[in-house]
Amino acid sequence: MNNNDRAEFMSTTDNAFSATIDPINTPKAPLKQRWWHIMDNWKVGIVPLPLFLLAGGLIALDCLGGKLPSDIVVMVATLAFFGFACGEFGKRLPVLGKLGAAAICATFIPSALVHYGLLPDVVIESTTKFYKSTNILYLYICCIIVGSIMSMNRTTLIQGFLKIFFPMLCGEVVGMLVGIGVGTLLGMEPFQVFFFIVLPIMAGGVGEGAIPLSMGYAALMHMEQGVALGRVLPMVMLGSLTAIVISGCLNQLGKRFPHLTGEGQLMPNRSHETRSLSESEGVSGKTDVGTLASGALLAVLLYMVGMLGHKLIGLPAPVGMLFLAVLLKLANVVSPRLQEGSQMVYKFFRTAVTYPILFAVGVAITPWQELVNTFTLTNLLVIVSTVSALVATGFLVGKKIGMHPIDVAIVSCCQSGQGGTGDVAILTAGNRMSLMPFAQIATRIGGAINVSLGLLFLSHYLA
Repeated sequence: MNNNDRAEFMSTTDNAFSATIDPINTPKAPLKQRWWHIMDNWKVGIVPLPLFLLAGGLIALDCLGGKLPSDIVVMVATLAFFGFACGEFGKRLPVLGKLGAAAICATFIPSALVHYGLLPDVVIESTTKFYKSTNILYLYICCIIVGSIMSMNRTTLIQGFLKIFFPMLCGEVVGMLVGIGVGTLLGMEPFQVFFFIVLPIMAGGVGEGAIPLSMGYAALMHMEQGVALGRVLPMVMLGSLTAIVISGCLNQLGKRFPHLTGEGQLMPNRSHETRSLSESEGVSGKTDVGTLASGALLAVLLYMVGMLGHKLIGLPAPVGMLFLAVLLKLANVVSPRLQEGSQMVYKFFRTAVTYPILFAVGVAITPWQELVNTFTLTNLLVIVSTVSALVATGFLVGKKIGMHPIDVAIVSCCQSGQGGTGDVAILTAGNRMSLMPFAQIATRIGGAINVSLGLLFLSHYLA
């Protein structure tokens, strides 16, 4: 090797060596660069660790002072601190972290902390007041629904809505039969199994499912509504918990067998459907702040129209909003630029708001003791078999009719979810938040049909 070759070799070696060293971690790195490295790379959820610690300190000071304001400024910090902490804990659990434990922990750890008195009273009071007075869950759901619909391909949207009903129907029929069969084999009365376990699971949650069911049972079976609700509500919660776990398992199955999933798409893409919104509509992909704000306003206004529809014809506001958003998308009423703004709003809420919302749900409306009381062996076997049969049927039927089976199965999980909160947790565990429109169909419409037909059948049975 001559001198020139040796010099070139040494130069190349030095460059390669220096490329493998992180200048931030070297002893000679400036202090500010080290600090920036910590800010950018050390995070709890999406919150930089220094900001997370600062939020915790400020919340602790308020709690020591005996008052935590329930205004939106303080609540944003509070929900972010506790929500991302619980979610991060769930993500880091061995094995379970990959099976949806983050969503489960973000919902049920707060509930347990409330029950055992481990969460400061001021945090509980402020969180509950904020959650119930703002209806922030509906803001979250409307932004997720409208944003995901606006980001869909029109052809895929039409095919998905037309085809999803058949797997849902088959899943409910099979799930009900399996649940009743397992309960009967375990020595339970088929009547009790169907009306107090299976039907509540598929009733569409608490407000739209468990409460109407308890009112119907109180009127038809001459029992106190509180007693009926106490028997029905735990089944709804445990069914939703089972669905969350199954959704997490389906997500891992999709990673192992990619040909079974569309990663949030129900229908296989054709060549002309694989283009993104920016490619197919001529959108630049650079969303300005005004467009982002307009996308959020579109979601809010569509929800307000849904509320008006609820007053006039009784259709649940999220469902009315969903159908209206689909019609606007199919009719090309919304400009490509505004659709892109809606899509960015959807991504923001999915990334930044999910775990804080789940924490608020766990504190405000998730009774831990009722969930624990449901954990009997017979109840567990009936619930798990019912939800598993429902989801497996959705998987098989979806595959048979040419849909992505894992994505159809995750939508089927939402048929046994705890309403809107259950949909959020299930789709978060399955990493398929773009399926929220179809999840709302499964939960709202499917649940309303089940409750109506179930009470109608009960009235004829007792007549």
